[in-house]
Amino acid sequence: MAKQIFINLAVRDVQKSMDFYTALGFTNNPQFSDENGKCMVWSDDIFVMILSYDKFKSFVNKPIADTKSTIAGIYSLSLDSIEEVNNLMINGLNAGGTEPNEMRDYGFMQQRTIEDLDGHTWEVFYMDVSKFPQ
Repeated sequence: MAKQIFINLAVRDVQKSMDFYTALGFTNNPQFSDENGKCMVWSDDIFVMILSYDKFKSFVNKPIADTKSTIAGIYSLSLDSIEEVNNLMINGLNAGGTEPNEMRDYGFMQQRTIEDLDGHTWEVFYMDVSKFPQ
């Protein structure tokens, strides 16, 4: 079996969160989804599980962070061009996401940040390794 990544996020509204992640370009895998959680697919090996607070609580013994006011993690998505980054951001902002800061340009990499409806932070970037400083 291939090694895979499953990121689990607590969300207040599973359907609205699914709509948001669909707008970013994720697809839903109904095999691992129900009314309390949706499996959102980024690639063959990367998945985001958006889980209701009650479902998320069933897996943990600690309080769930309020990611609207505190950071719990930063998740990053690479894309093939700055145009793809900008399109993803437009779609995400139109779906209710927020952009907490301006685009950062490091010469070899352009990076934008979007927060989902619950404040989970995603860095979306395009990197041209050929422009990486020697």
